[in-house]
Amino acid sequence: MSNTPVKLATPRMLHLALFATGLLWLFAAHTAAAHAARGFSTLLSLPLLDHLLRAVFELLLLLAGFTALEWIATRQGSLSQTNALPWRATTGREFRLGFALGWAMLVAVALLIVVFGQLHSLFWFAGRAWMIAAIEILTLALSTLVAEIAFRGFLFRELINAVGEVAAMVLMAMIYALVSSFSPNSGSLSVTVVFIFGFLYSIAYLRTHALWTGWGIHFGWTVMMGVFFGLPIMSSGVYSSVVSSDLSGPAWLNGGVFGPDGSTLAIAAALGGMAVLYQMTREFSWQYTHTPIVAGGYAVDPPPPAEHLALERSASFSSPAAPASLIQIQAATSQTSSTVAAIDKHLRTGNSEPPVE
Repeated sequence: MSNTPVKLATPRMLHLALFATGLLWLFAAHTAAAHAARGFSTLLSLPLLDHLLRAVFELLLLLAGFTALEWIATRQGSLSQTNALPWRATTGREFRLGFALGWAMLVAVALLIVVFGQLHSLFWFAGRAWMIAAIEILTLALSTLVAEIAFRGFLFRELINAVGEVAAMVLMAMIYALVSSFSPNSGSLSVTVVFIFGFLYSIAYLRTHALWTGWGIHFGWTVMMGVFFGLPIMSSGVYSSVVSSDLSGPAWLNGGVFGPDGSTLAIAAALGGMAVLYQMTREFSWQYTHTPIVAGGYAVDPPPPAEHLALERSASFSSPAAPASLIQIQAATSQTSSTVAAIDKHLRTGNSEPPVE
């Protein structure tokens, strides 16, 4: 038996191990959620719920799995903290600001598509279409949250602890883009767009240390694209129940059948969104990412001089001082006879004329 000492894993290696294990769990959860959702929707004869159930199952599996990994490794961590979903006073505001930014980015892209090409839309106002649209909005809300938890939550934090922020941003954006490359009609341009959007969502996390803003951007961008403009979302048109749109013009400009996620306009929107995001998260960055200032050094409380203590001691034992005598203050007015007599005569006679000296 060898007597060579076993070298314990360094913290960096531990973070890398957690990242690799979590990545395997991510792919396993995605596959398991797809099979479970398909089975339940078939059993219930409700194919419309397939995507919604898939998002629900995957969300639950990721939250539970990542939290379990954190607890096994550190014996601490909660569901919200492990998955970068801390509930705090600004949670709603962070999400709303992110949603507004994602909404504005997509609207700007849609307007530019109209300017440089053509956008043909059909509207469906039947009651069933609106019911399906409500399911689609809920599905996109959950699926975008799943994407943020998967690529900007536990895995991203562990990768940051292992290789640093910049390298972690690049690696996670590459993995995010690689996953999108399996979508139908994907190409080099669409992979580039998703890579840049990965940077955008990563900045949202780094500026707030939470997923609320990034989730808001992701959800606002996606729901406006699929539900309210009827555009394909990574080649998928299943979310166009109320509005259905066709694009004409150069595909490199508007994304073609892949949708705006594969267009150069989306790249411009993402780069502009980064600048806006940096400005609008200044308060959150200061509040949640800066290390609090802790006073250093040690307290200095020098003792008083011995002479001072001796004076205090002698004063405390001395007899009380005698009460001070009253001091009479003399009148300031001259007391000469001429002045007093004139004033007295004036008061007795009631003469209104002032006395004349």
